[in-house]
Amino acid sequence: MFRNFKTVPFVVFGRGCFSQLNDIVKKQRKATGAFMIFMVDDVFTDSHLREKISLQDQDHLIWINVDDEPKTTYVDQLTRSVHQLSGDLPAGIIGIGGGSTMDLAKAVSLMLTNPGSSADYQGWDLIKNPAIYHVGIPTLSGTGAEVSRTTVLAGPEKKLGINSDHTVFDQIILDPELISGAPFEQRFYTGMDCYIHCVESLNGTYLNTFSRSYGEKAIALCREVFLDGGPESDDKLMIASYFGGMSIAYSQVGICHALSYGLSFVLGLHHGIGNCIVFDQLEKYYPEEVGEFRQMMEKHNINLPKGIMAGVKENGIEKMIDITLVLEPLMENALGPDWKKIMTRDKIREIYEKL
Repeated sequence: MFRNFKTVPFVVFGRGCFSQLNDIVKKQRKATGAFMIFMVDDVFTDSHLREKISLQDQDHLIWINVDDEPKTTYVDQLTRSVHQLSGDLPAGIIGIGGGSTMDLAKAVSLMLTNPGSSADYQGWDLIKNPAIYHVGIPTLSGTGAEVSRTTVLAGPEKKLGINSDHTVFDQIILDPELISGAPFEQRFYTGMDCYIHCVESLNGTYLNTFSRSYGEKAIALCREVFLDGGPESDDKLMIASYFGGMSIAYSQVGICHALSYGLSFVLGLHHGIGNCIVFDQLEKYYPEEVGEFRQMMEKHNINLPKGIMAGVKENGIEKMIDITLVLEPLMENALGPDWKKIMTRDKIREIYEKL
């Protein structure tokens, strides 16, 4: 059966389009006293962006800390905080930040209408009730979180997304001006998340014309941004992120992302840098692309951390392997239906021990 997947229904793109936010969400403020929750990365506490956020009388701004990867415990804490603000549900959640902030906004919008802990919904299509209206506004580009149907969370036992059609944003606002001031290394690592999305999608067994079309354009834009540069790099990177997310929506990621999840869960590494550390060791599987990735690192003077597995105990390695093996769709996309014969526990351990 062909997959019937949901996409973001409304998208606005262009420099300065962030200024249209209030007009865009006006329809959601139907009831008297209806309020919005703005969830904003706390790196912008004292920035010009804070001055651009125009709160209405009943709105609330919650500063989001993403020093660590998003956790189910943090989602549950934020959900309780929103419940305590008012006896009513907000008219909507607006997430402003990088992939982690947008994932947290998506997760809270789901948990406001679904009982229990967010850890209960880590998996595929476990959400029963639609989320409240939610908007994504990226200030970093590369993760594809603005267009994906998942919100990736570290839970008590695993790192796994809440994968659901209800997770998808109702509206995204893509303003390249918002990503222009990102710290350079962070911009690189997040951009490489997009590049690796495309590599894994384009080399995967799930590939079809739909995902190939988006993936080829996204990876071409990544090459322009990170090998050529130019005045429109922010615009191109923002569209590459969107297209890369669309590519994996109808295919999947692969080996790198599966291994990176284990690193994030055990070592707390952020997703972008974790992907880069792993991808650098996957020349056997993606030889041309790993070579190109190294050219990009050299051009931008990026030095990946080395020896990150030093000191990791046996139970930590075993946990990483367990998390990797749970992500069966990613491995099947990369290696086919017989992937378990190829990517054994010993092979996964071998790759981890090189990092």
